[in-house]
Amino acid sequence: MENYRRKSPEEILYSISKLHRGRLKIYIGAVSGSGKTYHMLQEGHTLKRQGIDVVICGVSTLQRPETIDQLGDLERVPSIHWSDNGVEFKDLNLEALIERNPEVVLVDNLAHHNRPGSRFPTRLEDIKYLLGYDISVITTVNVYELEGYTEIAQKLTGIEVKFTVPSDTLELADEVRLIDVTPETILNRLAEGNLKGNRDTAFFRQGNLGVLRELALRLVAEDVNESLEEHREEMGLIGPSGVTERILVSTQYHWNGSIYVRRGQQIAKRLNGELMVITFRNFKKHLSKEESTFRRSVIKLTQKVGGEFEELPFQNRRCIPSTLVSYATRHNVTRIVLGHSKQTRWQEFWQGSIVNNILKRTKNIDVSLVADRAEHEGERILPANIQSKEPKKYKRLSEKEMEEKIDKIKRGKFKIFIGAAPGVGKTYTMLREGNDLIKKGINVQIGLLETHGRKETLDQVGNLEFIPRLKIEYQSVKLEEMDTEEIIRRCPEVVLVDELAHNNVPGSKNKKRYEDVLEILDAGISVITTVNVQHLESLNDAVEQITGIRVRETLPDSILRKADEVQLIDVSPQALQQRMREGKIYAMTKVDQALNNFFKMGNLIALRELALREIADDVDERLESLERKSSLRGPWRRKEVIFVCVNSTPHAERLIRRGFRIAYRLKAIWYVNYVNVGDSMTDELKKRLDALEKLTVRLGGKFAIHRAHDPKQIPQVLTMKANEVGTTQMIIGQSNVPFWEEIWKGSVVKKLLRLIRHMDVLVVADYDPNWVRLNQK
Repeated sequence: MENYRRKSPEEILYSISKLHRGRLKIYIGAVSGSGKTYHMLQEGHTLKRQGIDVVICGVSTLQRPETIDQLGDLERVPSIHWSDNGVEFKDLNLEALIERNPEVVLVDNLAHHNRPGSRFPTRLEDIKYLLGYDISVITTVNVYELEGYTEIAQKLTGIEVKFTVPSDTLELADEVRLIDVTPETILNRLAEGNLKGNRDTAFFRQGNLGVLRELALRLVAEDVNESLEEHREEMGLIGPSGVTERILVSTQYHWNGSIYVRRGQQIAKRLNGELMVITFRNFKKHLSKEESTFRRSVIKLTQKVGGEFEELPFQNRRCIPSTLVSYATRHNVTRIVLGHSKQTRWQEFWQGSIVNNILKRTKNIDVSLVADRAEHEGERILPANIQSKEPKKYKRLSEKEMEEKIDKIKRGKFKIFIGAAPGVGKTYTMLREGNDLIKKGINVQIGLLETHGRKETLDQVGNLEFIPRLKIEYQSVKLEEMDTEEIIRRCPEVVLVDELAHNNVPGSKNKKRYEDVLEILDAGISVITTVNVQHLESLNDAVEQITGIRVRETLPDSILRKADEVQLIDVSPQALQQRMREGKIYAMTKVDQALNNFFKMGNLIALRELALREIADDVDERLESLERKSSLRGPWRRKEVIFVCVNSTPHAERLIRRGFRIAYRLKAIWYVNYVNVGDSMTDELKKRLDALEKLTVRLGGKFAIHRAHDPKQIPQVLTMKANEVGTTQMIIGQSNVPFWEEIWKGSVVKKLLRLIRHMDVLVVADYDPNWVRLNQK
């Protein structure tokens, strides 16, 4: 539905001024050689074919064959050449460009500084000048050339950068597109001599490439998040978007206040979220000397870890839960972090429990309760650096280790192209890479291709050979699937396989296409494949929250970790919607329906941010596996054990997926636990528990069923089992027991919270879309 809010006079004037201004598009990459110029020139040819007047100026090919090939017949406006210490540079010829007056000019190297005596000192100012003449500009920049990120890059890689652009440069752009390339691809290009002209070899160390790639992914994700927040505000949507975590720590001016702030900071870091800290204060009373000291300490720590601090007025104890939840709702908080209650059962009954009242009021907001164990265990909640171990150089491998090493050597290479939605260009890129490999003399064949009638995709098939599909009869209908056995029999060096998350026809050897792919890899055949981010199992709930659609075809997140390379294909939501309108994604008869459902602007922005953050996390995990000393998400604790408690309701899957994501980020062992009351189970319950166990095992956890003679014993059984495995964090669902039933039977959640105050607890909210709709303004 369109937004009917009346525009202010300022907004109207701004919209009119934009009509007389050219558009700015920025291609951003991790390093020189990632393909920014190549894609910019490729877009120039596409625009030219559409009848748009395009020229190039100040474009440096650095004698790279692929880039030179892309120049084609694009018209060049001569740039102004000059040199400094024997190094040649190119400035834009502004007078010639204004006189030529093209619709679009392609310009390389946004961070370039002009020669002394030029009209403007920098290329960025040149571009602003051209935009003012209604000339659109497409340009390129590296992440380390943006102020702010330059310092981070230098700290993490030791690389110094001479020329930069202001940190707010991306805000000037109408469109920002990330060109994501894996370190392996960059290093291959370097080895093949395709990255000529690079002066600083320090950029091309694998660790540095990984760090810079992660920086680029996170930078664009933050930029996308701002767009998402603006869009949701315009649409009147409140509550969490389903993508970005926003952590709210409620603390007090007490000796352990800093513990809660640090725990909130660790959660925010590991989940790529924002941090907010609040305290309740009676402004009518002066703070004691001790309270003032703690106040300064909390404020200083919050600023140090990049959080926002605010004091809320304290009226009385019973108002705290409603005030806190109301604040959290207004600020789109996804998780509230506070300490465990220290009250006895009778104190809770007579005075009311702050924690319990918060849990009653929260909707779509998780609650984290932090264990205060510093007195007898030290500040366990503080993150600890992993110490790298010296390899045992002369240790003889065991037989099992030897087999694993040999299997890894024999196994084919595995590369995944991932995107935020259908139509971003994953299949197109996969086919293009296949043809590039053929030119290098590698035997590449298509195992399965889904073009969906897209002409651009079909045109990319080129010289690639198809392996015939297997015909399977199902319910009197002949269907086609990938012929895994034929692929293995033919044994090409590389096989291209589309739509990795696909469910095979019942009766096939494997239920899922990714299982076929694993079989092909084990046969020593390399696989290049495609998938969309919404098909990752652990993101299933987040995607449903964003789009309102439950994705049925999923694959375990571990498949991403099995890949040697995971590369994101990034496209802006505006460009994706335009492709849709032009019939380049679905048939024209389906366009309106798609644009009003899955392809709504808010959905596409949110899915894009989800994809960027997910791949950034994947990059970070791979870097951490190399035991590097620093991480953009901060260090992790040495040992974590996650204990997930489930019942047989539909909410159980959500808890299991949440348990997996937390355990994965904290390098933790994790368990999923169900308590059965009595000795018998119905067939329906057995079937339900079997499904929950399969999901747990698929995600890498351990599933256990425990026994209790009476429902009242459930909290004690869970506590005992949690203690046995050394649990540091328990995950439970929000109680939905009606008030009268709670009085009569008691609440499992409340009893459990009293028993496990020695461990951290995450109470996961059950997402309610109706609550969001009812609270729209």
